[in-house]
Amino acid sequence: MWSNSLGKSFVVTTFGESHGKVVGVTIDGCPAGLSLEEDHIQADLDRRRPGILETTSPRNEEDRVHILSGVFRGFTTGAPITMIVRNLDVDSSVYETIRETPRPGHADYTAWVKYGGFNDYRGGGRFSGRITASIVMAGAVAKKLLKEVLGIEVLAHTVQLGNIRVERQPSLEEIRRNVYANPVRCADLTIAKAMEAALRDVMLKGDSLGGIVEGIAINVPAGLGEPLFDALDSDIAKAIFSIPGVKGVEFGSGFRAASMRGSEHNDPFIIEDGRVLTSTNNAGGIIGGISNGMPILFRVAFKPTPSIAMEQKTINLRTGEAVNLRFIGRHDPSIVPRAVPVVEASTALVLADHALRAGLIPRVIKDGDGAIKA
Repeated sequence: MWSNSLGKSFVVTTFGESHGKVVGVTIDGCPAGLSLEEDHIQADLDRRRPGILETTSPRNEEDRVHILSGVFRGFTTGAPITMIVRNLDVDSSVYETIRETPRPGHADYTAWVKYGGFNDYRGGGRFSGRITASIVMAGAVAKKLLKEVLGIEVLAHTVQLGNIRVERQPSLEEIRRNVYANPVRCADLTIAKAMEAALRDVMLKGDSLGGIVEGIAINVPAGLGEPLFDALDSDIAKAIFSIPGVKGVEFGSGFRAASMRGSEHNDPFIIEDGRVLTSTNNAGGIIGGISNGMPILFRVAFKPTPSIAMEQKTINLRTGEAVNLRFIGRHDPSIVPRAVPVVEASTALVLADHALRAGLIPRVIKDGDGAIKA
């Protein structure tokens, strides 16, 4: 059974490899009548591109989106939407020299075992962070659908890079205004400067940093989620764990809940403007796998970029001999800043799927007077 698809009503299938001809995605189940242009997709793709700081990967793909199907005269048709970006700035030469010596921290060895050595090893192939371009393209459609039909907004921001972290909860306005105005995607501009300095320092040493991204979805109605095994938090976690480099996800109070008492952790119910809400949000907006109307709040832990310039121990898969590997390639000293729009996109994909399954999004989007868009 193949596993390159996500969702049941808003079904996303990704394809392509890091050094192949294209990276792409097909969306099946997007309603007809959604206003959609390539520029809508391009804005989010530009947010995940490298080259925004001297500490990012020198691989500088244009990442110009091409919509191949499912959109006609500026609106979705209800047919599958297929989008691609071409891989243009590719240098596979260094990977030919290490094809038999798996890089520590990468999926080189496990992919070699899984696919009998037939996997595309160039740039990590299917396991590269490059494939997140597919997620971002599909996520841009999902975000637009959620915003226009339900008013749902999905945000993300860097809250930790290495041991430098934001110690307060930035306001939504700060997140909207500041995150994409600095290269580390941090809502606190003072902390962002310290994060940039840490990235420069670790890059000079040939090493890398991990970190934490916080995801937020606001205006999510109560009732989304299909327990037990299609619970909303389960599906969000699955989508997030599909992003290369993710090592942990926590919702609301997360692991802090283990040291809290029930009287501290329980979220008291209140009525505000006629809506049932809670005065705290330790649940992170999801109870019993179902959204409760509060903001969905979660944090994602990313490991340090495994591609580093320092010498590491490995083996030769053909001879079994121990090898000292020094990999000189093109990589980011931290994947965290570029992962921020990917976390947004992955979250939006799950919310769009569940909103369609719940019947909250119609199969044909109509305008305010009830006429079908033309």
